[in-house]
Amino acid sequence: MNKLRFVLVLVIVIICAGVGFKIFHGPKDNNEVIFWTLQMSDFSDYINGVIREFENENPEIKIKWIDVPFSEGEKRTLASVLSDNPPDLINLNPDFSAALAQKGALYEIPDSSTSQFNPSIIESLKYNGKLYSLPWYATSAVTIYNKKLIDKAGIEVPLTYEKAGHAAQTIKSKTGAYVFLPNITENDTMLKILNKYGVNSPQTITSETSVEVFEYFKDLYSKNLIPKESITQTHREALEKYMSENIVLFQAGANFLNMIKENAPLTYQNTDVAPQMTGKLGQNDFSLMNFVIPLKAKHKDEALKFALFLTNDKNELELAKLTNVIAVNKETLRNDFYTKYSDDDLMAKARVISAKQLDKVEPVLHSSQNQKDINNLINSATQKILLGEGDTLKILEKLAADWAEMLK
Repeated sequence: MNKLRFVLVLVIVIICAGVGFKIFHGPKDNNEVIFWTLQMSDFSDYINGVIREFENENPEIKIKWIDVPFSEGEKRTLASVLSDNPPDLINLNPDFSAALAQKGALYEIPDSSTSQFNPSIIESLKYNGKLYSLPWYATSAVTIYNKKLIDKAGIEVPLTYEKAGHAAQTIKSKTGAYVFLPNITENDTMLKILNKYGVNSPQTITSETSVEVFEYFKDLYSKNLIPKESITQTHREALEKYMSENIVLFQAGANFLNMIKENAPLTYQNTDVAPQMTGKLGQNDFSLMNFVIPLKAKHKDEALKFALFLTNDKNELELAKLTNVIAVNKETLRNDFYTKYSDDDLMAKARVISAKQLDKVEPVLHSSQNQKDINNLINSATQKILLGEGDTLKILEKLAADWAEMLK
């Protein structure tokens, strides 16, 4: 009897010790959410602060943050999601997220988790009608322009591609500068321009509207009204040309204003901002960074909870003030930070314009399977057309066939 009593007491002591260990030592390692970001180490104080606050509110969950170099993000992510032990929450771009969704490697985000976000942005992230990622932050280019050169040309700032085309000759003859350097073969730039005219598929790339857009750029190029480097150079070279006053308009995010201010203060003194150039449909384009949860992640619910915490109105506003990105949380976008500015604060003016542009982004451009390869096809066709290497429609018909083949 005494022996039985001793065993029972021993069992109770062991159970109590286990409970005490849980209470005083927190969650076990197997409840730890692994969180990857892309090159966010400069904002480690912010990230660590959000993690601490989340863990205080959710003591049963621990977050382990790993920052991955941008150049290694896709390679590491692909290797991890195909393994049996991927991170639980990963910061990616929508194109690569769509590629992983195509491979069936991502967890589908429930519709009930999207109420705090701008609905148009959520719509842009869907792949085959389903959502496999949540947005973190956005950028939306504004038109940065040289007031002195605009005045010298005697024109108003052209805020559509058509108006820019009409103004190009006047600007060139009166200022010696080009209207803009469109860097139309950089990433998805040309596809974003085409989307502003309702051209975004193999079926529409051969349309009359599409031909007109390509002929528009071909005409400007052949008449030397945009730089010859337009078919090879990136927005970085366009920035250099803007700072040296060789172009009048520069389409870029508000963060580029700081670079102009630091590297070309005289040009900055003559700089102002306006909404981005639009096409026939009048909508704006934007870029995103987002979060995904791998299908094989071990802590999906906890990862989703943390992602929604990271993107709540308070944390979105704090990140925006640190980085000048555009929040994707609806409540944050109503804050004075995104709705008001003083006339002497050019950065704030650009931020307010950028945020307001998110109100008109439909129809959004969806990422599809093989998006990078599709971009390359479009960019190659663009170069051939502008260089006069064939009939525009025939080049676009070949592009349509190749594009359709990639979607099979």
